[in-house]
Amino acid sequence: MIILGIETSCDDTAAAVLVERHLRSSVVSSQDAVHGPYGGIVPELASRHHVANVLAVIDAALSRAEIAIGDVEGIAVTRGPGLIGSLLVGLSAAKGIAFSKRIPLVGVNHLEGHMLAVFLEREIAFPYVALLVSGGHTSIYLARAPGRYRRIGATRDDAAGEAFDKAAKMLGLGFPGGRVIDQLARGGDGGAVRFPRASIREHPYDFSFSGLKTALRERLRRDLGVSFDSTGAVRAGALSAAWIADLAASFQEAVVDMLVAPTVAAAAELGVSRIVVSGGVSANSRLRQRMQEATGARSLEVHFPSPRFCTDNAAMIAYAGARRLERGERDELTLNAVASLPL
Repeated sequence: MIILGIETSCDDTAAAVLVERHLRSSVVSSQDAVHGPYGGIVPELASRHHVANVLAVIDAALSRAEIAIGDVEGIAVTRGPGLIGSLLVGLSAAKGIAFSKRIPLVGVNHLEGHMLAVFLEREIAFPYVALLVSGGHTSIYLARAPGRYRRIGATRDDAAGEAFDKAAKMLGLGFPGGRVIDQLARGGDGGAVRFPRASIREHPYDFSFSGLKTALRERLRRDLGVSFDSTGAVRAGALSAAWIADLAASFQEAVVDMLVAPTVAAAAELGVSRIVVSGGVSANSRLRQRMQEATGARSLEVHFPSPRFCTDNAAMIAYAGARRLERGERDELTLNAVASLPL
C-alpha cells in the first residue's frame, strides 16, 4: 500500500511516502529561522508558514519518491495533539487530497507516531516501555501492541525539551536551545553546579521540570549576581564561556537524571525488557549515553530512532497510519483536529 503522510502539529511542515511500510521519501521544512528571534514558537506565524509550505512539501515528497499523486492509496495525517492552527492546515490538505482522489484517510495521534518511529528502521518486539520526550511532551507509556498503549507517567508542568529551550533562552543561547545545550555541555563539567532533581513520591513515574528552571534562574541571580535583559536572558558578557558550558552541562545532567531513573524503574516494575526512547530530546547525546549505561547495567534493551526520526517528521505519521489502515480503520472527512488529543 502506498501511503502519503502529512505532519504539521507544531512548526515543522513535513510529508513522507511509504510503500509497503518501506520509506521512499521524507521531507521536512523547518521554521527555526522564523521563530528564533522570538525565543520560542509563535503559533500564528507557524500556521501561516504551514499554509505557504504544505503543498510544496507534499509535492517534494512525491517527487523524491517517484510517486504520482494518483498512485497514492491512503493518507495519514496528524490530527493532534499540537497547535490547533498548525494541525488544521495539514488536516485540510489531507482531506482535500482524500476527497479529490477518493482514497481513505486516517488521522494519527502525534504521540503514536513517535511511539512507532523506531519501526522505520528496525523491527522490535512488543511489549516495551516508551519514553516520549520532546519540546511539548514528556511521558512514559507501556506499548503492548500497535494501537494498544497505557500511560504510566507524564510531566506535571514543562516538558523536558521546553525546559531545555527556557534554560537556553535564560543563558542567552537562542532558540531552539536543546541542540545548543547538548553541544556546549560536551565542553563543560556536569558536576559544577548541583541542581535539584524533582521526584513525586505518590507518582514516581511523573516528571516536573519547573523547579529546575527556577533553580537555574536563582543560581544566576543570587549566587552569580547576574542581571537579566528585557527578554529574560543574561546580559551579554555577564558570564564567561566556561561558566556557560558548566551551567549547560549541569542543567543537562539534572534533566537526564530525571528522565532515565523513572523510565528504567517503570520497565523493571512492569517486567518489560525493552525500552524505546523517542521525540526530539531523544537525539540528546548525554541522554543516549546515560540510558544505554542504565539499561546495560540491568540487562535491558534500549532503542532510539535515528536523529532525523527523533524530531517531528511525516515518516512516523505515515507508518502509524499504515498500521491503522492495514487494520481496516478509516476516518470520515468530518475528522477534526484536537489540540490536546490523548493517546
